Amino acid sequence: QQQNGDWQENDRKGRGLKTRGAVEDESSSSGWRTARGRRSQDRHRQDAPVQQAQEPVVREVTVPETISVADLAHKMAVKATEVIKTLMTMGQMCTINQMLDQDTAMLVVEEMGHKAIAAKADDPEAWLGEIEETEGYPEKPRPPVVTIMGHVDHGKTSLLDYIRRAKVAAGEAGGITQHIGAYHVKTPRGIITFLDTPGHEAFTAMRARGAQATDIVILVVAADDGVMPQTQEAISHARAAGVPLVVAINKIDKPEANPERVKQELVTAGVIPEEYGGDVPFCPVSAKTGQGVDELLENVLLQAEMLDLKAPEEGPAKGLVIESRLDKGRGPVASILVQSGTLHRGDVVLVGAEFGRVRAMINELGKSQNTAGPSIPVEIQGLSGVPQAGDEVISLADERKAREIALFRQGKYRDVKLAKAHATNLANLFADVGEGEVKTLPLIIKADVQGSQEALIHALTQLSNNEVRVSVVHAAVGGISESDVNLAAASKAVIIGFNVRADAQARKLAETEGVDIRYYNIIYDAVDDVKAALSGMLSPERRETPLGLVEIRQIIRVPKVGNIAGCRVLEGLVRRTAQVRLLRDNVVVWTGELASLKHFKDDVREVKAGNECGLSLKGYEDIKTGDQLEVFEVTEVARTL
Repeated sequence: QQQNGDWQENDRKGRGLKTRGAVEDESSSSGWRTARGRRSQDRHRQDAPVQQAQEPVVREVTVPETISVADLAHKMAVKATEVIKTLMTMGQMCTINQMLDQDTAMLVVEEMGHKAIAAKADDPEAWLGEIEETEGYPEKPRPPVVTIMGHVDHGKTSLLDYIRRAKVAAGEAGGITQHIGAYHVKTPRGIITFLDTPGHEAFTAMRARGAQATDIVILVVAADDGVMPQTQEAISHARAAGVPLVVAINKIDKPEANPERVKQELVTAGVIPEEYGGDVPFCPVSAKTGQGVDELLENVLLQAEMLDLKAPEEGPAKGLVIESRLDKGRGPVASILVQSGTLHRGDVVLVGAEFGRVRAMINELGKSQNTAGPSIPVEIQGLSGVPQAGDEVISLADERKAREIALFRQGKYRDVKLAKAHATNLANLFADVGEGEVKTLPLIIKADVQGSQEALIHALTQLSNNEVRVSVVHAAVGGISESDVNLAAASKAVIIGFNVRADAQARKLAETEGVDIRYYNIIYDAVDDVKAALSGMLSPERRETPLGLVEIRQIIRVPKVGNIAGCRVLEGLVRRTAQVRLLRDNVVVWTGELASLKHFKDDVREVKAGNECGLSLKGYEDIKTGDQLEVFEVTEVARTL
């Protein structure tokens, strides 16, 4: 066994020597390595001519903002230990995986005789740009994406319901759509994808997003109501996105419907119907009876044919996030609309600052599917976090790249956010200094979906004025958790849950911490309650009520008490609790309170006009005969926003 051990030892050594380019002995070439062979090898090596020292290769090394020791060594084509040695001579102890900043790395590169070039911030976005340019897949016709817009309660969802032959509106709180729904509908002439947007004023951002993702906008106007603020806004969104309009005049089955008036109002708003020589088709419809809906769809498909919509079906998918939320059982869920390419289950996607693998894909009916082509809306799960609505979805081949870009974007987003927060803090500081004490109402907002959260923040921050301010401490998508309650307790905030609830632990903690949690499912209610809370925070208005006038007739000096004024009440009355102003020659000399009020020898609460009284002023002695006292009361009146 001893001998066997020697063999192995020799073998190892032999191997080690051989790799150094040793000149092989005949004995070793036969494959047998013996002690004699080794000795002769050593002899041979001494005989071999000394190799010429190679010319050192000077490389140009691009150094990013941060780089690990291993990567740096790789770029210079040297062993990592060499780099670590160099760092040691510079007085830095590093391990192979340690990250170096740009300056240090550049010093090391120069030290080792190479040329260092500071790389620009390694912008992974540039890589995305490169991918986009290389693709060239044939484009095929795709279904149109149609967004339904209009004022609140004009019947957008009901119209969509009729088209889908389903009931959505019945399930919306207060009949107000507060989520974007995306549906695709098969009609005899082809598929149409519908996006339903909220008509409520707070959802401007959601509507703007809807307009960008879409090819055609159906503007729903109620025949009995006419053009309203959000109708105007929808028109301007469509104009801004350069999207053709189709007008649906809804509720024409109502007896008070007046489609002609609506036409006139729309003409004033700059939407000219075809019959007046314009380019906007007008369709009178009734979502209730279904009258005119087929003509509406015909018009939409006609517009779509004129637009000649195409998108490549093969290749990596690209699209938009319509809505996103945090689901209790499924984690982050994003509703996306594929715009080009095909999304498959299992694809790696980059969604704004989040990434992930599509674990499941569900269509709007709740059925799972494996692929989604252009203009098809689906819900995907498997992302690392809840993306922002309106973010771009790109499927990539390489998960590492996706993670890198997502992290890069998160870092960028964080920097921007911090910079913003910092700026607002400073601005707030200056504002507070300028305006004295500004009262703030801190809120924590948790909503069921991204768009609602955005709309709530927007609606609530608009309530602020120069005395009271709403400050949103934290806003996120998902249920109310313990950490939210802890944050609320620390920042003395009120938690607003919009279509979400607190879990048991959070409720228990909220009770012990005394944190107020409010639940809402209609945005108006939340806004009204916050308004009421802010009104309660306004400092009350102080109003003066004049009570009477008193003339000082004589002054009585009383030892240990001071000057007492013998007075006559000329008009009104004097109350013991009232405030007084001392007037001398009609000039106010002093304002304060009464110390005592007597009628003859008795202390009294009030003295009426025509009577005499003795009174002393609290903390003021300088009174003269002939001075007048003006008596008034201050009442506080609550103010409203």
